[in-house]
Amino acid sequence: MSVQIAVRLPDELVAYVDDLVRQGAGSRAAVVVRALRLHRQQLDGERDARILEESGDYDDLEGLTAHTSIAD
Repeated sequence: MSVQIAVRLPDELVAYVDDLVRQGAGSRAAVVVRALRLHRQQLDGERDARILEESGDYDDLEGLTAHTSIAD
């Protein structure tokens, strides 16, 4: 299900969205949905990082860190 909403955006953001649409990013709605999902993902990651920082329990993450680190 989806709900239609109306929002006011600054001209430069609308121009940017329209440019993305011209480049094949889908509709304006698709661009805005993707941007909001990415923003939500970023905020969730920041929240998770704060929780880990506050808990100080990193033992379970050592293997993951080694696995995801970029080799020199």
